[in-house]
Amino acid sequence: MKYMPTRSQLLNPDYYAPVFSNALRIVVILVFAYIATRAIAPLMRALRGYMVKMMLKSGGGHEYEVEKRVETIENLMRKTIFILIWIVAGLMILKEMNFDVRPLLAGAGVAGVAIGFGAQNIIKDVLGGMFLMMENQIRVNDVAVINGKTGLVEEINLRTTVLRGEDGAVHIFPNGIIQGLSNLTREYSYYVFNLSVSYSEDTDHVVSVLKEIGDELSQEEAYRATVLAPIEVLGVDKLADSGAVIKARFKTVPNQQWIVGREMNRRIIKRFEQAKIGMPSAAPIVNVVLPATEPRA
Repeated sequence: MKYMPTRSQLLNPDYYAPVFSNALRIVVILVFAYIATRAIAPLMRALRGYMVKMMLKSGGGHEYEVEKRVETIENLMRKTIFILIWIVAGLMILKEMNFDVRPLLAGAGVAGVAIGFGAQNIIKDVLGGMFLMMENQIRVNDVAVINGKTGLVEEINLRTTVLRGEDGAVHIFPNGIIQGLSNLTREYSYYVFNLSVSYSEDTDHVVSVLKEIGDELSQEEAYRATVLAPIEVLGVDKLADSGAVIKARFKTVPNQQWIVGREMNRRIIKRFEQAKIGMPSAAPIVNVVLPATEPRA
């Protein structure tokens, strides 16, 4: 039979004391949870300023790009902390309402383990994406080689990185499985090329002509802002069957090495013909050493 309070008990203020006590504790829990969630904002602002400062100090690129990366990380952390605070507050309120939360916690633990096994790859991808953005390993519009695939970086998300290949193919890599990463356009780029000439040619003369061509190109208005340093002729790199191979390179602003390289190729053909410098007909005139996938517009 259900217990019913007597009239005297209902009129006695002490009867309601436990109820008021629990209600007061529930209100205190809600107030503290609210204060904690409000305190997230200034903490995140302080952390955001620190992350932006450290990324810019380590050469993180333009301030606008750094702000975008930090904003993504900040939003993720803010939402995670907000959810955790209110989950804890909800469990404490249930306990104050005399609910036995132990079965709930046990069930949540079992469910968490099951979800953890299923979502471990997603968590791995998200953590990988956070480190990619925080460490500024690659940025949007960089040209990179990821797991052997070369292309233009179109998107860097928390879970995936998207490359656009030279043939227009889109390559999507979960951040957690990125094993090899090469950034071809971070801060500056090099256009490296090998030039084959006949053994009958004077290599010192060939090097001199190459330097003249490179100096003329770098001093022209159209390429002055693109070329960061004079052409660097590294010398005779190898002795091949078809002739002597001379290696050289241009230092350029990011993503512009292919434009400079094409113009250099065109001028080499014309100048070598004028200077009567022979090149093996069976060998390609210029062989690019570095991966030369150019981003598509």
